[in-house]
Amino acid sequence: MSLPKKKTLSLTLDGRKVSAREGETIWEVAKREHILIPHLCHADKAGYRPDGNCRACMVDIEGERVLAASCIRKVSQDMVVSTESQRAVHSRRMVMELLLADQPERVRAHDDDSHFWRMAEHMDMLSSRFPRHGRHHVADNSHRAMAVHLDACIHCNLCTQACREVQVNDVIGMAGRGAHSKIVFDFDDPMGDSSCVACGECVQACPTGALMESSLLDESGVIAHKPDKEVDSLCPYCGVGCQLTFRVKDERIVAVDGRVGPANQGRLCVKGRFGFDYVHHPHRLTKPLIRKDGVSKNPDEKIDPSRVDAYFREVTWEEALARAGGGFVSIRERDSASALAGFGCAKGSNEEAYLFQKLVRTGFGNNNVDHCTRLCHASSVAALMEGIGSGAVTAPVSEVKNADVAIIIGARPAQNHPVAATFIKNAAVRGTQLIVLDPRRNELERYARHHVQFRPGTDVALLNAMLHVIIEEGLVDRQYIEKHTSGYKELCSHVASFTPEEMSGLCGVDADTIREIARCYGKAERAMIFWGMGISQHVHGTDNARCLIALALITGNVGRHGTGLHPLRGQNNVQGASDAGLIPMVFPDYQKVEDDSRRLFFEKLWGTSLDPHAGLTVVEIMQHIDKGHIKGLYIMGENPAMSDPNAAHARMALAKLEHMVVQDLFLTETAFLADVILPASAFPEKSGTFTNTDRLVQLARPALSPPGDAKQDWWIIQEMAKRLGCDWRYHDVGDIYEEMRSSMESLKGISWERLQKEGSVTYPCSHVDEEGEHVLFGDGFPTSDKKGHIVAADIIPPDEQPDEEYPMVLTTGRLLEHWHTGSMTRRTNVLNTIEPHPYIHLSPADMDEKGLVGGDRVRIETRRGALDAQVRPDRQIPQGIVFMPFCFEEAPVNFLTNDALDPDGKIPEVKYCAVKLEKIHAT
Repeated sequence: MSLPKKKTLSLTLDGRKVSAREGETIWEVAKREHILIPHLCHADKAGYRPDGNCRACMVDIEGERVLAASCIRKVSQDMVVSTESQRAVHSRRMVMELLLADQPERVRAHDDDSHFWRMAEHMDMLSSRFPRHGRHHVADNSHRAMAVHLDACIHCNLCTQACREVQVNDVIGMAGRGAHSKIVFDFDDPMGDSSCVACGECVQACPTGALMESSLLDESGVIAHKPDKEVDSLCPYCGVGCQLTFRVKDERIVAVDGRVGPANQGRLCVKGRFGFDYVHHPHRLTKPLIRKDGVSKNPDEKIDPSRVDAYFREVTWEEALARAGGGFVSIRERDSASALAGFGCAKGSNEEAYLFQKLVRTGFGNNNVDHCTRLCHASSVAALMEGIGSGAVTAPVSEVKNADVAIIIGARPAQNHPVAATFIKNAAVRGTQLIVLDPRRNELERYARHHVQFRPGTDVALLNAMLHVIIEEGLVDRQYIEKHTSGYKELCSHVASFTPEEMSGLCGVDADTIREIARCYGKAERAMIFWGMGISQHVHGTDNARCLIALALITGNVGRHGTGLHPLRGQNNVQGASDAGLIPMVFPDYQKVEDDSRRLFFEKLWGTSLDPHAGLTVVEIMQHIDKGHIKGLYIMGENPAMSDPNAAHARMALAKLEHMVVQDLFLTETAFLADVILPASAFPEKSGTFTNTDRLVQLARPALSPPGDAKQDWWIIQEMAKRLGCDWRYHDVGDIYEEMRSSMESLKGISWERLQKEGSVTYPCSHVDEEGEHVLFGDGFPTSDKKGHIVAADIIPPDEQPDEEYPMVLTTGRLLEHWHTGSMTRRTNVLNTIEPHPYIHLSPADMDEKGLVGGDRVRIETRRGALDAQVRPDRQIPQGIVFMPFCFEEAPVNFLTNDALDPDGKIPEVKYCAVKLEKIHAT
């Protein structure tokens, strides 16, 4: 979508002729000309609009009687502007002096290096002749992460913009009138009691220190921990890939700022801003460990991560690597290569993922290597590869701003991808129509044109009915179908019987609503589809994704700005780890291991013969361990003892292993069952590349050194490979990246040198001088016939249905404050203080029916196990559904989930199983 070119204007600025673009403000032109005009209410960053309310940026315009606020005044042809006229300077100094009168003195300022004080210095105005107003402000320290000191507030309204317009959380506002006006949270609640989601955008926007990170302040509210260095890097949590800056003092991260990057535009969420002190936690592993003689592996034992010495002894790296590598060699030589397997990590770098899969393929001698994509989007990837020849997103999240309609299905971005959610909310406010489809209520429904709650497990029924309506009413793009797709006629025949009236009874959505949302999507000129693990984590997950792909293809909503298919990636590098080949059936860049030509390429590159057969997936590996076929397992950074479905079975399998090596930060539930533990590097200690959900390859830089004897993960993998007979000689991460790049056509134009200079580049990118392709497949698809393949889907019920004994449905997921299995976020002070305990979430109707009140203890049980926890009423949960997050070791809900697999994606059905619930009566 091309935009009209803006005219170039000429004006005079402080006596010099300068050029400007039509629509620019005087302030923007002055900045480009290296003229600093003081400003307080104007934040010069993406998402913030100039407000003009502080009057600190006033300038003189020739021929005009009054001064103008330069941040909001647009330039015009032949305008003559003076930023340093006597009356402009006098006016600005008067504004600053009046504001200074009510500020704490600089020696007692909450932040004596705030933007406000830097502007005061620039104006040479550090004291005031005027008396203080005299109002008394009580500090608000009710929030665990942020402190509120309104004695420094100047009512610039940047915090309200940050909260309401940028992050669209609608918590902060202005209350009162005149001299009694003030910033408030919700209905003038303490910040800690408000609906604040702790994104910290207000803290980053505040120019005075009225809102600050508590971690920087002493007990009196004055800054006490000034950073001594700042390091630009990335967030290690979800797939959005936010750029950030670590602020470090004395080798400790004391604060984090959002940095302007393509994926986040300076925004962060609570995890990205306040979720980093886990790296300093006393549970960090700092020495290599070997299990003590005579200490058995008990999968039922409750572990104490602070008592590592009860189970393991500290050893040198040489002894640990010799034991680790020697154990694998012994099994390989005795039982063959097929007796070994490896789990890589979606939180490690691309280089680490590449090395890990290379180690398994060349050192172990098989393709039994997988990672957590098998538990999140494997079915999405299977459908995408089948349908459009690529497993990655076709357009970035930011394209939602160009969409007329966006479907969000099986995803909860406000919790799991919070910064992406802000861009979706921004688009909705500007007019994009959201269709939110979810069995549970969803935070985005506030901004949705349509919010539809359907029965869990009936996605295909609902989506096929939508396809039926779009085809029946002629809302398809026939020209696009003819030129770019195959399988349309078969789809028409297949969905002919899937009328809204027929499907309504199955999915629980009335026929009129199905028709309405189908028309909304079908009539859109540009439409996007976002989906999450609510789509993929089913035995019919691949079919769910096939339906979404069909919706996009028959309406021509791929390959243009504002269109596309976007499975929101769960972990920070699950896209990159998959791209790098951490999958059992493909080499890097999704080149099939069974393709002779591609296998020969990698045999030549790596200098060894390779297994021509696809390997086993995560759940299959566990099954083969249980049967005694796999006896050795190498795990880097994964915690299957918590994340795998039917986790009790997974733990029993892990305990059976003859030899397990775990490379991690903490004594996780998985590491507890290891024979050798290798202490690894945390994200802020890494250098390397990470690929986000938008296909953006980004460079992370280390802010800290690993503690004690902990090592970089790539170094550990290389040392392990040497013990397995591999002659690897990588000197640094750049060496690894360039070898990986040589095997991946998608990275051809993204050199290590370029990443060091630019920081981030989107793939695919064919040349070092090109930007990279943000929106893909405008001219066809990377399939054998260059067409998108429409694949029809039948209704397959969930593997396990509710019955008389187990009458409810259990579903699992994440919380905003916690991540994955909790090994990091449960060790982060702020995050674990906000959400410290496991709860079973029930609808208020189910609470009433069962005579429960919040805090009651209940037991939930499935055919695989039972657990106890307190119950919490949750209005987002429909009646008959039980929800529980899987991050709490005290109540590991994956003990209960179903390990039945999708036949195509080999992903387990952790989103659906039958459950019963009963109240535990006090004895």
